[in-house]
Parts: sequence; structure tokens; C-alpha cells
Amino acid sequence: QVQLVESGGGLVQPGGSLRLSCAASGFTLDYYAIGWFRQAPGKEQGREGVSCISSSDGSTHYAGSVKGRFTISRDNAKNTVYLQMNSLKPEDTAVYYCAAGDGRTCFGADFGSWGQGTQVTVSS
Repeated sequence: QVQLVESGGGLVQPGGSLRLSCAASGFTLDYYAIGWFRQAPGKEQGREGVSCISSSDGSTHYAGSVKGRFTISRDNAKNTVYLQMNSLKPEDTAVYYCAAGDGRTCFGADFGSWGQGTQVTVSS
């Protein structure tokens, strides 16, 4: 059974850091592009793409709002993808989800397998 499980969320003060993990079971993460998305409270427009890492060449992609603050990486031995989040801001508050694409590249990927999400709250 294909499953993605996010962890590492929590409450952090502005300027703080968190590292989210996305652990896979039932399939090998290394064969797929993996994306991180978030949905902020009260946002009607759905989930926002935050970052993505390709498996074809390891290239990484970031939304403009997180570029320079967030870093996506993968540990194939642990079948896990991480999202290191630094210099967190209140506007980063959201439920964060990871998802597997239908191929090796981020561009044009159809993200069909999703985790249950982990809450990140940035507040003083």
C-alpha cells in the first residue's frame, strides 16, 4: 500500500526553524518527483505549491515566497524527503503536505499520492 507520512510540524516563534519529514512506504521515493504543498487557514484557493525535488536529476524548485529560506532534500536510504524551513514567518502558518508525482520530474507532474499533513504554526 502506497503511503506518505509527514512529521515535524509544530509551534515555532517567528524567525525560528523546523524540519519536516515525508516518509514513504509501499514504494521507492527515489523513482518519483516529490512536492511539498501547504494550505493556510481560511484560504479558499486550495493548496499552494511550496517546493519540489526531481528524481531524474535532483533539481529543486521553490515558490518565490520561500526561496532562500526553505530547502528540500531527499535521503534515499531512508526513503524520506525533508523540508528544512528557516526564518519562519507568521504567513508560513499552514498545514503542510507532501505528495508524490507520477514521474521523475517536477515540471508537469500530476501529484496523486498525498500524506495526511502536518500543522506548522508560526506565532509569538
